[in-house]
Amino acid sequence: MVDVAVVQFDPYIDKDANLAMLRAHVRAAAEYGARVVVAPEYSMFAVTRLDERVVAAAEPLTGPWVTGLRGLAAEFGVHLVAGVVETPGGAEPGRIYNTLVVAGPDAEFVAVYRKVHLYDAFGFRESDLVLAGEITDPAVFTVDGVTFGLQTCFDLRFPEGCRRVAAAGAQVILYPAQWIPGPAKVDQWTTLLRARAIENTVYVAAADHATPRGSGWSMIIDPMGTVVAELGEAAGIATARIDLDQLDRIRATNPSLSLRRFSISP
Repeated sequence: MVDVAVVQFDPYIDKDANLAMLRAHVRAAAEYGARVVVAPEYSMFAVTRLDERVVAAAEPLTGPWVTGLRGLAAEFGVHLVAGVVETPGGAEPGRIYNTLVVAGPDAEFVAVYRKVHLYDAFGFRESDLVLAGEITDPAVFTVDGVTFGLQTCFDLRFPEGCRRVAAAGAQVILYPAQWIPGPAKVDQWTTLLRARAIENTVYVAAADHATPRGSGWSMIIDPMGTVVAELGEAAGIATARIDLDQLDRIRATNPSLSLRRFSISP
């Protein structure tokens, strides 16, 4: 068993302030016993619409913000997942990667995932500034015998991406997001999160921004699609326990993952 926390907060354009806010939430999550703490997409720097400010704020993964993130993981003895704005190097000036970083209790990198599906929808064009991540082996990591997989925000609308991660052995799918508010967006968010849990018989832990730059409603869902912990619109943390015995029982009753007849390929 592993206790997981999702952090919902409201990062903006002050990177130091964002790290300080995140630190307070990680400390609280660790005090509740969480071993894995999931913060939102764009935890490092957030705006409602991407522009040149995001490019100017970007850092390499060796930069000060990610170094601070790794320090938080070590300080509180957790695996910490958060979304950062990463510079892609000299080959693509004026562009960024939308990247998830997982730091371990030893402050080392555990996993890195660069968002594959970019948010070119609902009047937004993330691809104007963001490079899509290369399609590589699914990003997974293991804590106390539980395997976690990574997806980001708009990836949620592509069930084959989540299925690919589940087929790689993930028992929990993590969804850091900045789910931009709009008509029916909360309903879509909650419906899709529950669907990904049900169809893959996995736990789902989703961390969104608090309003107004996100929709809120961060939550943890069990493999039956039951919401076991959730938040509303305001900042806070929600925790739940990942129980592999329960997961095994659900998969024995509903072996849909093992009965699938199609593979996923890029």
